[in-house]
Amino acid sequence: MVAMQNLNSPMSLSSELTRADLEAFWMPFTANRQFKDNPRLFVSAKAMHYTTVDQRQVLDGTAGLWCVNAGHCHPKIVEAVQQQVATLDFAPTFQMGHPAAFQLATRLATLLPGDLNHVFFANSGSEAVDSALKIAIAYHRACGQGTRQRLIGRERGYHGVGFGGISVGGIGPNRKFFGSLLTGVDHLPHTHNLEHNAFSRGQPEWGGHLADELERIVALHDASNIAAVIVEPVAGSTGVLIPPKGYLERLRAICDRYGILLIFDEVITGFGRLGASFAADYFGVVPDMITVAKGITNGTIPMGAVFVRQQIYDAFMQSATSGIELFHGYTYSGHPVACAAALATLDVYEQEGLFQRARDLADYWEEAVHSLKGLPYVIDTRNLGLVAGIELEPIPGQPTARAFECFLRCYQRGLLIRTTGDIIALSPPLIIEKHHIDELFGLLAEVIRELP
Repeated sequence: MVAMQNLNSPMSLSSELTRADLEAFWMPFTANRQFKDNPRLFVSAKAMHYTTVDQRQVLDGTAGLWCVNAGHCHPKIVEAVQQQVATLDFAPTFQMGHPAAFQLATRLATLLPGDLNHVFFANSGSEAVDSALKIAIAYHRACGQGTRQRLIGRERGYHGVGFGGISVGGIGPNRKFFGSLLTGVDHLPHTHNLEHNAFSRGQPEWGGHLADELERIVALHDASNIAAVIVEPVAGSTGVLIPPKGYLERLRAICDRYGILLIFDEVITGFGRLGASFAADYFGVVPDMITVAKGITNGTIPMGAVFVRQQIYDAFMQSATSGIELFHGYTYSGHPVACAAALATLDVYEQEGLFQRARDLADYWEEAVHSLKGLPYVIDTRNLGLVAGIELEPIPGQPTARAFECFLRCYQRGLLIRTTGDIIALSPPLIIEKHHIDELFGLLAEVIRELP
């Protein structure tokens, strides 16, 4: 039985949850049976910390799930959501509209590099990715190149859980249960190589040449059949894979050479994670589309979006009849409450200088990450901006077990980390301070030293 303490808040749970009470919720990406035998429950959060059901404080080393960049329950975002839901709870954006959706799109366009100046709203990263893939194929059709339908992702890539996203994604367990998925999909090799890249600080020196694998795929299928390439500038959910120097630039050049659209999935890297508005700014590479979610609303209300370049938008506006240009969208696209949360979040990012804060802390963060080198089982540490991956040597015959044990022990010590395979992924709120960094890596080092 799990006791739920009364936190003197209207949203607190003051009853007790039994094992049976936990059963109805089929939890995502979770070992449900193990969790429900020994649940880990948060009941509140503020700034850098969660509060557990037994009133322990847990330092958030993952910004929730890569999303709470401005810290938990920021009062300006909370107030904006409360006011909006009491004023306009919902408005359709099919043949109708409300001011906040247009205000938000205009505001976002000012943050984007190049001519990425049009915004298509969704409700999650998964929806944003599937929307971008559909827009890519439809764009080529609108340009009279309807044979361009093939999509290219990358091994170990994560692009959400829609059929489009897992088709171009490259994480085996996410794909294997769901049949053939979309046809006409190829994958570039991933860039992670411990022999060449272990313990790199920032971008690895080795691996830029792997972008040239796109040339091989073009030779196999011909560019006239390829619509788009989608990659995460920094692959997050697969374990923080940092792009080698020159890699993204080479992808951009090859796509330009053959008229292929380049899509950056910035659901994780967008909104300050690397110390810039977007990874496209950080790396100086402008894609044709960017998908975002998570940090767009600080995780407060679900929202996703696709940013597209002017030429893509123009192709639809100029080639279609006077009716609907794109037969695609979601009931909650540009939801009023999500727009209010996003506008307030952008205000907070600007007023508190959080992107600059991430830049300023990056060197201190890097030193802390690489201080773990030499600890038992640590076979790699890697970093960029305020994100890090710590790779542990797997237990023979028990992949993922060592990192998950580390996760459980950290939680008991008051630290939230995220694991994927035997890799620890860290991505704290951008409000983190140096003493939080010291605490985070101090606790993590203690736990790693004690691992069996």
